[in-house]
Amino acid sequence: MSIDDEAQEPLEPRVGPVPEDDPEFRPYRHPAAGWGAARSVTRFLLEERALVDGPRAIMRMNHENGGFDCPGCAWPDDTKGLHLDICENGIKHVTWEMTRKRVDRDFFAAHAVTELAGWSDYDLENQGRLTEPMVYDAASDHYVPISWKDAFELVGATLRGLDSPNRAAYYTSGRLGNEATFLYQLMARELGTNNLPDCSNMCHEASGRALQASLGTGKGTVDLKDWESADALFILGVNAASNAPRMLTALAEADRRGARIVHVNPLVEAAATRTIVPHEFTDMALFRTTRTSTLNLQPRIGGDMALLRGMAKAVLEKSASDPKALDVAFIDRHTAGFEEYRALCEATPWEELERQSGLSRDDILEAARVYGEADRSIVSWCLGLTQHEHGVDPVREIVNLLLLRGNLGREGAGPSPVRGHSNVQGNRTCGIDHRPTDAFLDRLADACGIDPPREHGLDTVRTIRAMREGTVKVFVGMGGNFALAAPDTAATYAALRSCDLTVQVSTKLNRSHVVHGRAALILPCLGRTEKDHQRRGVQSTSVEDSMSMVHLSVGMKRPASPHLLSEPAIIAGMARAALPDSETPWDWYVEDYDRIRDTMAEALEGFEDFNRRVRLPLGFRIKQPARELVFLTPSGRAEFSSAALPDIVPEPGTLALGTMRSHDQWNTTIYSDNDRYRGVKNLRTLVFMNRADMRERGIADMGPVDITSTAKDGSSRFLTGYTAIPYDIPRGCAAGYMPEMNVLCALGDYSTQSDQPIMKHLKVTVVPAAG
Repeated sequence: MSIDDEAQEPLEPRVGPVPEDDPEFRPYRHPAAGWGAARSVTRFLLEERALVDGPRAIMRMNHENGGFDCPGCAWPDDTKGLHLDICENGIKHVTWEMTRKRVDRDFFAAHAVTELAGWSDYDLENQGRLTEPMVYDAASDHYVPISWKDAFELVGATLRGLDSPNRAAYYTSGRLGNEATFLYQLMARELGTNNLPDCSNMCHEASGRALQASLGTGKGTVDLKDWESADALFILGVNAASNAPRMLTALAEADRRGARIVHVNPLVEAAATRTIVPHEFTDMALFRTTRTSTLNLQPRIGGDMALLRGMAKAVLEKSASDPKALDVAFIDRHTAGFEEYRALCEATPWEELERQSGLSRDDILEAARVYGEADRSIVSWCLGLTQHEHGVDPVREIVNLLLLRGNLGREGAGPSPVRGHSNVQGNRTCGIDHRPTDAFLDRLADACGIDPPREHGLDTVRTIRAMREGTVKVFVGMGGNFALAAPDTAATYAALRSCDLTVQVSTKLNRSHVVHGRAALILPCLGRTEKDHQRRGVQSTSVEDSMSMVHLSVGMKRPASPHLLSEPAIIAGMARAALPDSETPWDWYVEDYDRIRDTMAEALEGFEDFNRRVRLPLGFRIKQPARELVFLTPSGRAEFSSAALPDIVPEPGTLALGTMRSHDQWNTTIYSDNDRYRGVKNLRTLVFMNRADMRERGIADMGPVDITSTAKDGSSRFLTGYTAIPYDIPRGCAAGYMPEMNVLCALGDYSTQSDQPIMKHLKVTVVPAAG
């Protein structure tokens, strides 16, 4: 239970189906993917009664000609025309969307919101697809039908009645396509606000800020072809088997060609061992596995920066006897700040690097040896690096390391962040940014004929705070499940309930519909798999993957209900009602999305000739200046960072806890209470701990425990009756699942570098359960 000044109710989210059997834990010893994935997918298709539609969708997903983009992760589509460029989680995600179950007006008539609030999150989503717009009726405590016209008018009247456009916030998750994204930010800015919080504020904000500071671009510089030619791959803070399963193909291919693969993670995940790639039929038939790692390092939580600096120190020390250890010509020609960085590395004692990383000097030197012997290296990372107080610094340290050997601007080398949701990078590219640049706003003004606001808006954390304080009165959510994804569950619930109006644009019922404002709308939209019929025919939308490739996605299925609207149509409907005098041709845009793309081509740098280029095979790649060794930094060069090494060692008696997803989960959507790759069945309320830490605290294997987090301001939050599982994790570290553990992350526990909630580095104590 979370203790909060304004919300004392039980707040542990009930997530997942009620377990039918007792919890189990057996360490996973099998390869990632392979027959385990095949069995899991088959079982899921049977449960969802999708044995026909599921395989049909599989054959259309991630195809360049007339297919739809997987609504799951943002890993790029295969460059070799692979016919089964799919994964277990992608199939589950698509099948979950294509369910035959429906949430219609009869469902809402039968279930009051107070009743639904007591359901598990699994049960809410498992009811199926939303079918028509609904409005909350406070008198009956039920959602009741409302026409689209009246729903848009409710939104418009409420927004028009605000005394300032900054009283509203417009949130988006990564599921929104580029065209809808562009219209959404255009609506918000024409209304007069940059309050555009998004899921990036909670995941990769640190990556964007770090890369912008170091290289003048907020994105990685590599593409999938670079992954196919690198001599060494360093994978930091990534659970690829669950978060980007198609990466397993790239790792297996890298091992076969002799590349070195180094995984850095406090937990040795399944993707860091071996795999059987399901579409490699011979390997499946022969049960033949391929290594996905040549070295595994387990730093303490937050110890990655010390490891990276130690690797850089080793490279610099080697350069004293081997001039080829550094790319001196590259450093002299393309970088700034090298001498300061060299001095910092030399002054950092090996003993401190060992203490902060939790690794031995030999471990660090071995990683440095792999790096030094490789001609071309890629360093890839995910939330294991970013969701920390010092999340920006380790990403900048990655760039430092790459610069030392000129691993930038050439094939097979560079930084490669692993974005999570399908179009989260495209959202930011197309304008979802609470801190827009003047250059972006100038182009938007010229292309769209509006006068956009210049004052920075609110990010996710500040939006929650503003809603609680009553300064933001309207919350519009385009996709996602904000109530469950955000930190500090009590504060987030209180914030949403303080709003005059909450609007959720969704495909399925979720927690954000039952934690709502005084007035509330549920606006159901088309899914990625469904045909989008508009006046000028079936429309396509575009998405951007994590390596800056932009391509089209076209749905294949009949919509789940005739009353669903596309996201662009919903945005246009709200905009028309809120901006009755607007000269923006909202209806004209929705008739034909090519028209939106033509305007985007004028407004967005890199989208010139958009409609033609996006129809090329595999689409087109947005140009990254840093890849061409053009650095849009103050110095005009790649900037070395000389940040101090933070002290991240836990205080005696405390643990550093990181939250993560289970394997049978995608973001806040939970498919079951199992986590196959970690050997867990029928359990989500758990904490993984080092066995020595458990013994020190008198905690038995699978014993009940209570968890207390301590926030920066000294306040505490609690979870009770969790199960402790002994796991291969460094001493002083612990891990457990989000969204259940989001309750432990206080609203004020966000990074001063990136403003991200520090969900991967919570300060906790774990003790045997009371009573």
